Amino acid sequence: MGIVVTLRVFMPFALGYYMSYVFRAINAVMAPDLVRDFALDANDLGLLTSTYFLTFAAVQLPLGVILDRAGPRRTETVLLMVAAIGAIVFATATSLTGLAIGRGLIGVGVSACLMAAVTAFARVYPPERLALVNGWVFTAGGLGAITATTPVEIALGFTDWRGVFLVLAGVTALAGAVIYFVAQDRAAADRIAEKPGLATQIGEIRQILAHPAFVRYIPLAIVTQSANLSMPTLWAGPWLRDVAGLDRATTATTLMLIACGLMAGFFTWGLLAERLARRGIDTATTMVGVSIVYMIVQLTIILGIFDSPRVLWVLFSFTGTIGSLAYAALSQQFPARLAGRVNTVLNLFVFLGAFAAQWGIGAIIDLWPHTETGQFAKDGYDAAFAAMLAIEVAAALWLGFMRTFRPSSLSK
Repeated sequence: MGIVVTLRVFMPFALGYYMSYVFRAINAVMAPDLVRDFALDANDLGLLTSTYFLTFAAVQLPLGVILDRAGPRRTETVLLMVAAIGAIVFATATSLTGLAIGRGLIGVGVSACLMAAVTAFARVYPPERLALVNGWVFTAGGLGAITATTPVEIALGFTDWRGVFLVLAGVTALAGAVIYFVAQDRAAADRIAEKPGLATQIGEIRQILAHPAFVRYIPLAIVTQSANLSMPTLWAGPWLRDVAGLDRATTATTLMLIACGLMAGFFTWGLLAERLARRGIDTATTMVGVSIVYMIVQLTIILGIFDSPRVLWVLFSFTGTIGSLAYAALSQQFPARLAGRVNTVLNLFVFLGAFAAQWGIGAIIDLWPHTETGQFAKDGYDAAFAAMLAIEVAAALWLGFMRTFRPSSLSK
């Protein structure tokens, strides 16, 4: 079963998530081109890039119901075609509005990439394997983030940013075809299981929201992932240019190292969580412990007390992936038939948080003057990053101290 599951379940859905992360992270490298061609300020750039997160979040609740009813394979295939159309719209845009529409369509189109994967995994893999398998698919996302750095910068030597997006449109459509014709998205017993009515499925979303496990994990999952989604995928690039003083090529190389840290973190924390769980250490404890290190790294970046920006930002992305454990932790608390809705409800909050963080950071940075060449002030970055850190501290305290679980009819 192992090789069949790998080829027909893990690999196709990992390909989809890989593509979603290419789109998510690519603006960090392309930011100078977009700022130049469309005369964008920090607020414009933050809003444009975060439109991906906003539209992504907007479809999460209906997406959860669709995943549980139509299945991950068919759902993701259709949506990846929407992402391909969005890439074409972005590539041919002549205004900020056109860019935003294209970016928004991309967000909708890749909105199922992770959720389809974790839903399929929850149906096929045993619960004790979910943290590890989810970690592997997050690692595929990290590989997508790597692709969006130096490889994209090299590609820009042969074409412009519009050409890159046209190529991505074709590759995304191909990924959708692979998922449709290759992927298996449920165990044999699930194919004949009776589906509950739509009203029942919608009603269960309210129960998920009130479930004590959900209430416990959601704040830290939101803020850690919001920071790790919004900063390496956009603001790390301008920070490396404006604060660390790196040139464009060196910035792209550093962003690739940051993406490597992201990929390593996804794999490491999934593996560590599984090993620690065998020793009786729950996922919440692991999340809080690593989150403390994550916050220390952010504080060091803000204070500038360690003169090695590459090391700091790699550590930032490595430790910041700890919030991804919430998907496995929550999936273990609910029946497999609810996996689509549990994970998409969580994703709704995570990506609303990422939208607010990415745009909000830009808005705060814009409170300080920037140069005629588009460079932003260090004090603006410091203030924005400090605001994120304060929220993370509060969320870690919430998860650390909320230890009591009430019985729930949705629990396994």
